[in-house]
Amino acid sequence: MSTPIEVDLPHQLGVAGARTRIEGGFEKLAGYIPGGHVSEHRWDGDTLHFVVEGMGQRVAVRLDVTDRNVHALFELPGLLGMFGEQLRAKLQKDGPKLLA
Repeated sequence: MSTPIEVDLPHQLGVAGARTRIEGGFEKLAGYIPGGHVSEHRWDGDTLHFVVEGMGQRVAVRLDVTDRNVHALFELPGLLGMFGEQLRAKLQKDGPKLLA
């Protein structure tokens, strides 16, 4: 069973600007999981879907980009679900840096 973690990251970049910043830095999110790396990614319109693998786990991530917000959804599998609140806090603190 997975535990969803959702975080909103407001910005003033517009869709194109936010997409450019995300494209240049979303792989940094893999570092939130020890030994994590992005194993696949694809854009579907203004939504980025990617998978982070680490600690023998696969985390599905979706970033929905709008003019003023990026909505991040992380599906944490079993073991990693225990760290959901710590991950949410780190994303809220460090996530805006990805858009800076």
